[in-house]
Amino acid sequence: MFTGLIQEKGCIKQIKRQGQTIQLTCQASKELLESYQIGDSMAINGTCLTAINKEAIYFTVDIMPETFKRTTFSQLTVGDEVNLERAMKLSDRLEGHLVAGHIDTTARLLQKRILENALILTFQYPIEIKGEIIAKGSIAIDGVSLTVVDVTARTFSVSLIPHTKDQTTLGQLKQGDQVNIETDMIGKYVKNQKKVGRL
Repeated sequence: MFTGLIQEKGCIKQIKRQGQTIQLTCQASKELLESYQIGDSMAINGTCLTAINKEAIYFTVDIMPETFKRTTFSQLTVGDEVNLERAMKLSDRLEGHLVAGHIDTTARLLQKRILENALILTFQYPIEIKGEIIAKGSIAIDGVSLTVVDVTARTFSVSLIPHTKDQTTLGQLKQGDQVNIETDMIGKYVKNQKKVGRL
């Protein structure tokens, strides 16, 4: 389980790809990896992945075909920056929202605009997650916990404060870029209950 509060930006150092299976090596700080062990979870751009190897400032994860299909990992290249968050402890404060690290889909950036101290990002999302995004609700974009500003039938917008823009990869996005999306867990359960006729 994660909070959507990014701890640092890491850097992709090696990609081994065979079909839709990827072995990914990422560089991170000694501080982040100090107590990190093989078998531990790390969210990379919002995706919960398990360490299969770990050194002082590097760790390696396996990405399976299902994750490959649902995320932007197929588009990553060596040198790309990624958002990193270690799994939360039960004693941690929950200052973002409950993020499972299970990506639902990807969305495409349609527009970036500045509004005083805020960076407004507008994304187009696929129809299959319609109803899971609500204005003033929570959403995780590349692992970053954000509040939805507004939503239409096929788009939604979020607003980044300067700290979030600088400390995550979201400020570097360009029009047309794809991002990983995890909608709010509670909203998914409500939508499913409606679908099966229990609400």
